[in-house]
Amino acid sequence: KMSETASFTDPVFLARFGLFRFNALDYFLHPLNPFKTKSKTSNEVLLMQGIDIGTLMQQGTGGKPGPLSPTVAEDEYNLALSRLTGEQYELLPPPPDFDINQSQPLFVIRHVMRTNSSTNKVLGIYYILEGVIYKSPSVRSLGKANVTRTLEGLSEACDALGECSRYEPSAGYFWEFESQNHNVDDDNLLSLGHRKNRMRRILDNRRPGERTDEEDEGIRATEAIDNILVRLSKSTYVTSSGKV
Repeated sequence: KMSETASFTDPVFLARFGLFRFNALDYFLHPLNPFKTKSKTSNEVLLMQGIDIGTLMQQGTGGKPGPLSPTVAEDEYNLALSRLTGEQYELLPPPPDFDINQSQPLFVIRHVMRTNSSTNKVLGIYYILEGVIYKSPSVRSLGKANVTRTLEGLSEACDALGECSRYEPSAGYFWEFESQNHNVDDDNLLSLGHRKNRMRRILDNRRPGERTDEEDEGIRATEAIDNILVRLSKSTYVTSSGKV
């Protein structure tokens, strides 16, 4: 099973053809793209017949001779897909106020299993963000990332509180949040680290710094999601329109 934090890009394709709506599906159907299904898709059946969005823009169809506008060509391509059954990749529409003739930083592709012209089952969602293909994070991976982040914060809070607890025979347990010495020396930090590692060994018998596969995957998912959000926030299209 492929990791949900994996990605794919082809610099040669991007440098030669660029990335636009009319060739986004061609880019996703790249033979080396690990996200593409191994089954033969309806998109590939149409491609063998010489039908793709770019070709339709130039040559048109029997009923609509070319050249066609990008929007009309895309509609004709989706109509051709709807006549076929099996696994398909659909390019989801852009934002309503987006100029379809411009380069687009973000494309959303839906993987479906079509049984007839009006019925399909979604198998997956993928993003192409500035030429890099990602699989849409599942609810499970998002939940794991959020839980991991929350547990780390709680653990740090408990460690900080543990340093503030005090005990006196006459008063019992109490909190002392304002230390007389605000500079924590290295010996105290080292002692705190040893205690944390010792407690972890007692709880799950793991060596200090060792993580489970689930913890590693959660951390990678968090980093991947953060990277996607950072790249989106820096996109000129997002910063100019405020929409994706």
